[in-house]
Amino acid sequence: MLGETVTGVVSGLAAEPVSVSGIAVALVSVVVGFGAWWTYFDFAGHREPQRTPAATVRWMLAHLPLTAAVAAMGAAMISLVEHAHAARTPAATAWMLCGSAAVVLLSTMLVATGLEAWHSKPGLYRPLSRTSGAAAVACLGLGAARPAPIVLGLVPVVLFSVTWGVAVSYRLRQSDPAGE
Repeated sequence: MLGETVTGVVSGLAAEPVSVSGIAVALVSVVVGFGAWWTYFDFAGHREPQRTPAATVRWMLAHLPLTAAVAAMGAAMISLVEHAHAARTPAATAWMLCGSAAVVLLSTMLVATGLEAWHSKPGLYRPLSRTSGAAAVACLGLGAARPAPIVLGLVPVVLFSVTWGVAVSYRLRQSDPAGE
């Protein structure tokens, strides 16, 4: 699915003459796509699901909107790069990208509820789930605002970064002997 992001950016670049704004939006778009995957793999990927039928089903089904959202982000990036010079992002593009980023954040936390780590590390996952929920709401507000494409690309990167900051802060507290 990560290839959808790269394909979307390349397709957008190929459709328009080369410009500084086009390249800037393309680079930001790639970072958004990689940020979505980083969010998933840092918080949910490569972790053991709980060994209960309900948790297994939730874990499996939560991956469906997650992968669909990443593919939709790649599709939105074509238009985002094509409209890099615009004062406002087209409504469909803004909603597709921001709605997809919100779905990535929320479905990653839904996947995480089916993990062993959800119960063994509540000090990480409870604040992380609240932060992800707030970031998802902010993504939707961004989609409604429809700022210029470069801003529409940069803000999700910042919102993903806030969630990563929560995780890094937790991990630093865990590795600091004085903080225990």
